[in-house]
Amino acid sequence: MKTPVTSTSTSGLRGEYDGAAEDFTVPQDWQRYPPEAHERWRRLYTAQSGLARRYAASQFVEGLERLDCAAGIPRFADANEVLRAATGWELVAVPGYIPDAIFFQHLAHRRFPVTRWLREEHELDYLVEPDVFHDFFGHVPMLLDPRVADFLELYGKAGERAMEMGALDMLARIYWYTVEFGLVRQGDALKVFGAGIVSSAGETVYAIEDREVLRLPFDPVRIMRTAYSIDSFQQNYFVLESLDQLIDGLVQLDFGPIYERWRGETPLPAGQALPGERTLDAFGEPLT
Repeated sequence: MKTPVTSTSTSGLRGEYDGAAEDFTVPQDWQRYPPEAHERWRRLYTAQSGLARRYAASQFVEGLERLDCAAGIPRFADANEVLRAATGWELVAVPGYIPDAIFFQHLAHRRFPVTRWLREEHELDYLVEPDVFHDFFGHVPMLLDPRVADFLELYGKAGERAMEMGALDMLARIYWYTVEFGLVRQGDALKVFGAGIVSSAGETVYAIEDREVLRLPFDPVRIMRTAYSIDSFQQNYFVLESLDQLIDGLVQLDFGPIYERWRGETPLPAGQALPGERTLDAFGEPLT
């Protein structure tokens, strides 16, 4: 999730928490982006949008086209007009990581926090924290899909219970393995829709084409029990049969007993299948 940090960048927007509201929102201050930042965005966009057309879910590609953000860092106000009309969501600018409780509150009210600063030149290939490219390019196109929009609102509402039960790490894994690093079957192929994949050139190709990576059918309980990597490509991914599973597979699930059963257990290691577990190849077909 999101916890405040402080840092600096040449644009002066990175980690700038002074003046943030109680909900950690800040003005986007679009006029403060220097020309070189817009040029950097264009290069990132050109590279990733090309990969997205080949590897990403159709809903992502369609959403990206509707947002029309190829020319430079987008104005959140412009994107909000599109989002509100489609799914009732809006973007709010934040200076960086924000507390978990605040993050959940925003999602529960259909507000998606978008970090306003852009990565520096030396961070183009790898970035350890979300920036505006990850948050906007990676997440916002999928917010135009009603199923993802509804799922994120419900996820935000689930946060309070998870915190009360000491199971926040279990709920966080649901977000990680779907919204950030989810795969979905479309036709006879697997496609990426998670923002952590689709905003990374290397992981976009790796998640689909690597023959050794572990791909498992979507299973909420398995996901909540599975550790993940934060500083490297993921060692396993979970595959949705369709985006409908985000709602059908989770809304009717009572998380309370699952938290009670598994919250004290050591998470299952990433990248290791359980005995007898069905695994999938790059086309979503069973390997075992």
